[in-house]
Amino acid sequence: MAEALTLAPRRSARVRASRLAMIDRYVLRLTAWPMLACLAVTVMSMLLERALRLLDMLSDSAERFGPVLELTANLLPHYLGLALPVAFMVALFLVIARLDDGSEIEALLASGVSLTRLAAPYLGLGLVLMMVSLVVFGYLQPYSRYAYRAVLHAAINAGWDGRLHTGAFVSDGKSVMTADMASIEGRRLKGLFIRSPTDNGEEIITAGSATLTAQPDGKTVTLSLRDGVRIGARKDGKVDSVRFDSFVMQTDLTGAAALMRARGGDERELTLNELASQAAEPEPVIPRRKLLSELYGRFARSLVLPFLPLVAFPLGLAAKRGRRTAGLVIAGVLMLAFQHGLQFGEGLADASKAPPALAVGIPFLLFTGFCTWMFLGSRHRPGETPVGQLVQGLGDGIENVRAALRRLRPVRP
Repeated sequence: MAEALTLAPRRSARVRASRLAMIDRYVLRLTAWPMLACLAVTVMSMLLERALRLLDMLSDSAERFGPVLELTANLLPHYLGLALPVAFMVALFLVIARLDDGSEIEALLASGVSLTRLAAPYLGLGLVLMMVSLVVFGYLQPYSRYAYRAVLHAAINAGWDGRLHTGAFVSDGKSVMTADMASIEGRRLKGLFIRSPTDNGEEIITAGSATLTAQPDGKTVTLSLRDGVRIGARKDGKVDSVRFDSFVMQTDLTGAAALMRARGGDERELTLNELASQAAEPEPVIPRRKLLSELYGRFARSLVLPFLPLVAFPLGLAAKRGRRTAGLVIAGVLMLAFQHGLQFGEGLADASKAPPALAVGIPFLLFTGFCTWMFLGSRHRPGETPVGQLVQGLGDGIENVRAALRRLRPVRP
C-alpha cells in the first residue's frame, strides 16, 4: 500500500512533465512557420531590392549579369543577421496574440501553468537563435562581406565590352563617351558625344548616329560615326572644327584593374576571434576602439535574442482583438530604438567620445532591462501593465482615426 502511494506522485509528476512537453512542442510548432515565413519574405525582399541596384550599377561593365547572383549570395548572411530578430519578434507576437484570442493562455494559467513556464520554450528557442546569430555575425558575415567587395571590385573593373546604354558614361581609360539614345543591345547609338585628351589639348566628337562593332580579337572596338563634328581645342586657345558625313575610329577595350586588397583592412571583415586578438595587440593596425566597438556590437545583437520573448509576451497579451496593429507598432519602435542605440554607441566609440564597453553596453542593458521589467510586471496580471495600457490607448487612437476616415468617405446614392 505504501509503495502504491509512493508511485502515485511519481506517475503524476511524469504525466505533468509529459503534458508540459506537449505544450512546448505545440507552441514551438505554432511559432516555427510564421518565423520562417517572415524571415524568408524579409530576406528575399531586401535581396531583390539590392539585386536591382547591382544590375543598375554594373550596367556598363563587361560583367553585368554573371556577378549579380554571386554578389546577392554574399549578401545573404548580412540580411539574415538583420532579419532574424525581426522575424523572431513578429512570430512571437502573432502566436501569443493568437493563443490569447483563443483563450488558450487563460486556460493554461488556470490549470496551474505559470507565465514563466509558458515562456520557457521561447527562451530556449531564443538561446538557439542566439548561437545561430553569433555564427552569422561572428564568422559568416566577415567572410561574405569581403567576398562581396572582391566580386564587386572585379566586376566594376572588368572593363568596357563595347556596348553603350542610354545616358551612361563609359571610359576606355582615356576617352569618355555617352549617348542620348541606344538600342537594347547597346550597339546602335544616337546623339553620341566623345571627349578625349590629346598631346596638344583635347578633342571632342559629336555624331548624330553611330554603330559600335567589337573586333574578333576582343581588344578593340570600331566606331562608325555619321553626320557629326570633330572639334580640336589646343592649349594655345585655338579651336579647329571639321564636319563629316562619316567617320571611322577605333578605341581599346579596357582590361581588369588592380587586384583587390587582402581581407582585414576593415574591422567588419574580421571574425570574432580576429577582433579579440587584434584588440589585445599593443599597437593594432585598426584603432583599438573600432575593434572593440565592433566586437561588443556583434555580441549585443546576438545576446538580445533570448530577451525578445520577455517583451513579446506582454505586448501579445495586451494586443487584444483589434489592437494588434498598436502592439506591432510598439514592438517595431522598440527594435528600431535598440538598433539605432547600438549604432549611435558604436559611432561614439569610433569617434573616441566614449569607451566602447560603455557606449555599446548602455543601449543593450537599457533594452534588456526594459524587457525583463515588462515580463516581471506581467506575471501576476498578464496584459495589465503600463505598456499594456499604452497598447490599448494607441489601439483606441488607431480605431478612432479609422472611424473618422470612414465617416469622411462619400456616401454613394
